[in-house]
Amino acid sequence: MRDIDHFIGGESYSSGDRTGDVFDPNQGSVQARVRLGTAQDLQRAIDAAKAAQPAWAATNPQRRARVMFNYKELIEANMDELAELLASEHGKVVADARGDVQRGLEVIEFACGIPQALKGEYTQGAGPGIDVYSLRQPLGICAGITPFNFPAMIPMWMFGMAIACGNAFILKPSERDPSVPVRLAELMKEAGLPDGILNVVHGDKAMVDAILDHEDVKAISFVGSSDIAQYIYARGTANGKRVQAFGGAKNHGIVMPDADLDQVVADLTGAAFGSAGERCMALPVVVPVGDETADRLREKLIPAIEALRVGVSTDPDAHYGPVVSKAHKERIESYIQMGIDEGAELVVDGRGFRLQGNEEGFFIGPTFFDHVKPTSKSYQDEIFGPVLQMVRARDFDEAVRLPSEHDFGNGVAIFTRNGHAAREFVSRVNVGMVGVNVPIPVPVSYHSFGGWKRSGFGDINQYGMEGVRFWTKTKVVTQRWPDGFVEAGNKDAFIIPTMG
Repeated sequence: MRDIDHFIGGESYSSGDRTGDVFDPNQGSVQARVRLGTAQDLQRAIDAAKAAQPAWAATNPQRRARVMFNYKELIEANMDELAELLASEHGKVVADARGDVQRGLEVIEFACGIPQALKGEYTQGAGPGIDVYSLRQPLGICAGITPFNFPAMIPMWMFGMAIACGNAFILKPSERDPSVPVRLAELMKEAGLPDGILNVVHGDKAMVDAILDHEDVKAISFVGSSDIAQYIYARGTANGKRVQAFGGAKNHGIVMPDADLDQVVADLTGAAFGSAGERCMALPVVVPVGDETADRLREKLIPAIEALRVGVSTDPDAHYGPVVSKAHKERIESYIQMGIDEGAELVVDGRGFRLQGNEEGFFIGPTFFDHVKPTSKSYQDEIFGPVLQMVRARDFDEAVRLPSEHDFGNGVAIFTRNGHAAREFVSRVNVGMVGVNVPIPVPVSYHSFGGWKRSGFGDINQYGMEGVRFWTKTKVVTQRWPDGFVEAGNKDAFIIPTMG
């Protein structure tokens, strides 16, 4: 049985006998054990980070960028290994796993430009003989707590920016698929990062609480469910930490009557069922405007959904693979039954799907509901599985109101050929990330990622310049080099300085 240990101070480290099972979702069997750490293990990582961070912060940004350039090349060179390892523990197909790594790599590419991103502001002659300038300086030791669904992308979103800014970083990945985060840290060491700057500690709630309570951790980034995000934010900020905590989602796809329905169907099947729906930016709710649009869309959707191929992660022809665990499969199936009990029409039922030769795998077939009511719990909650719900809107105003009034405000998309309708929708909808004919509107690396309402707690988004702001603090310097000295006792010295 393979053991997955912590990565602390540039080397593998194990202690204690608490472990968690890491499954192969394709087979439904245990393939490895991950070490579940303690507060003492965290302290070891903190000690390594404290010893290394001052010298790293003093390293000029250009040299830090060179490490990022090296890392980019190593990720590209090891892309196949990372994607296959990721797929083996998560369950997503290898092609999708490559996308997971690639989207994280794009933030590393942005971090390669950190010398430009860290430049401050300067004003010469702000007052008589007075200049003012600002500096962006690292916070010290930072931490990231990441979910199972993107074990490469989200860790790189966090530690790439934090480390480039001069911080040390402690990553606590999901215990469900922990191998890729460890491999990412090993490759960062190979890229030239000093030991102790990037550490990986595994664990459950005990480790999370230890991170939240440790006085040396100055900032925490989290992605996961909304209830836990709210808990992370409340406990972290109560302990004086800077916290960004991103939660769940229930993203809507608005389909206007003039939309290209063939394109919509292609986009919807990928956005709703890709990665078995285990994406916070999935599109699990489709909102056609008007019954005529809904009926035409439904007619095209059914055969497209029924044609989706569910297979093992290594099947190059599979559209998606298994979900991450047996417990999560059972949870998704309970929501399907809930939808039936609430009166929605189950058009395509994915329950009971069994893949020949992999009967114990955590597979669920694609599922499609029509006539879902906005008051139903299955609509209000995040299902996080291969389930598409159709909520019919009477008109454009109702289509805007549905995502705007939902508890989650992560992402939304509108499909239309009408520029005025799109512009009006973008302006009015109460959601953090909007796509216009783009089904999964994850911003590129030089913008930023973040949802609203219960999808995001905290004021600063991830990566891009928002990430630079989150992982640094601003110091403003006002300096004067007078031509002569002011006489002692001069009354002007007792008046607050102004720029007059």
